[in-house]
Amino acid sequence: MLSAWLAISAAWAAGDNLLIQLEHDGRYQVWHSEGMTAISEDDALAVAATAQPEGGDPLTVVGGRARAFQTEHGVVIEMIDAAVDKRLLFDRDACGAVKIWHSEGASRLTEDQLTELVMSALPGGGRRMTIDGRYAKAYIVPLGYAVVLWPATVHPNEK
Repeated sequence: MLSAWLAISAAWAAGDNLLIQLEHDGRYQVWHSEGMTAISEDDALAVAATAQPEGGDPLTVVGGRARAFQTEHGVVIEMIDAAVDKRLLFDRDACGAVKIWHSEGASRLTEDQLTELVMSALPGGGRRMTIDGRYAKAYIVPLGYAVVLWPATVHPNEK
């Protein structure tokens, strides 16, 4: 599991990676590694500590008010005053560092592509796939399926 998180962490710097969670109705909830809303680690920790199923009391953080919900899929932070990217998923990596997933991001994959990624996922990473001109690899992680996306390279003899 640690090797999967290290591979995912290294690839995060390369762009918008995804966390896919299955909903009860069979649809996917897709979280993005990058988004418009910013929250500091200290603020995220403070808000997450108040999480309750019905939502904790709102706290004032940089960027406005926020409150946390304890859900079956993890702690969701609602940024009450944000215009976009209002929901954030609180996560920790294998080393305990805070990771925030965003409800809105740059990558838009079809239901078929999401299904293919989920079906290919393994704890150490599934097979490398090509999706929309990028490589993708899916991992089974505690909160769902993490997907690492990176640019597909073209070798000189493939042009």
